[in-house]
Amino acid sequence: MQLSVVVPTLDGREQLARTLDALAEHVPAAEIVVVNGPSTDGTTGMVRERADVDVLVEVADRTVTAARNAGIEQTTGDVVALVDQGLTVTDEWYDALVDDLGGADVVSGPVHEQLRGGMTAEEVESDALAGREVTYFNGGNVAFSRSALDALDGFDEYLEIGSARDGAHRLAAMDFSVTWAPEMGVAREVGADGGGPETDPGWKYRSLAYRLVKNYGVRPRVAARLVAYAGRDALGSLRDVARGDATPSGWLGTGREVLSGLAVGSKDGTWARLLDRSTRRNPYGRSARSDRPVAVYDRR
Repeated sequence: MQLSVVVPTLDGREQLARTLDALAEHVPAAEIVVVNGPSTDGTTGMVRERADVDVLVEVADRTVTAARNAGIEQTTGDVVALVDQGLTVTDEWYDALVDDLGGADVVSGPVHEQLRGGMTAEEVESDALAGREVTYFNGGNVAFSRSALDALDGFDEYLEIGSARDGAHRLAAMDFSVTWAPEMGVAREVGADGGGPETDPGWKYRSLAYRLVKNYGVRPRVAARLVAYAGRDALGSLRDVARGDATPSGWLGTGREVLSGLAVGSKDGTWARLLDRSTRRNPYGRSARSDRPVAVYDRR
């Protein structure tokens, strides 16, 4: 098995260095492809000085979705893994990848966050909609067989967020199997508060509506799912207003963003479904663009 690892990065030089150091230590035979775009912290120079990076791809896009697709395009392995910057792999990561890909098309694992001396980790998440069983994967820690990745045609570049969840729905539609391997964990150091970037509510619901309508069409179950998600968040935000943690005007503003996101996402999802009527459902995938790289430095 030849393993290729794609590492997208954006203004994370020190985080990227930790990831590359761990890959060099634990999977030295892997083909490493770094996609940088467009960083302003000296990432390019640091990567070009490393002998353990096989390909550096410079892109103008700032989304991780486009970066992953650009990196996948440069890989040659029969297994392709995605590892986000700042995540560190272990020997167990590679062993679990090899063992579980023997019985599945895609294998994913948790991200352990080092916080106040302890570890937290996500667990496997699955869903069922329209008779389809979907197992989600972690887009920052996942490995694909080449056949599954080619059938998927990478990720949908319409989506700034949620492209991995969209990919899970599309894999299920094409009968590719996704498995979760707890041993395939990666570690990430986080700040003392454990916080991360907040998701824009408009894009959150635009992404949700887009991928559900694109993959399942306009049907009552889809509408019910969207209303349920929005209603749950609206009630939670209303409780914040009651406690004084948010303002009524802020609650109304967020509500307008949510409604706008749902409308735009549903419209665009319907159009995307018409553009690609196959089970792949990826009109904005890897093969749709050839202009992502600004420059490619290839040592192979």
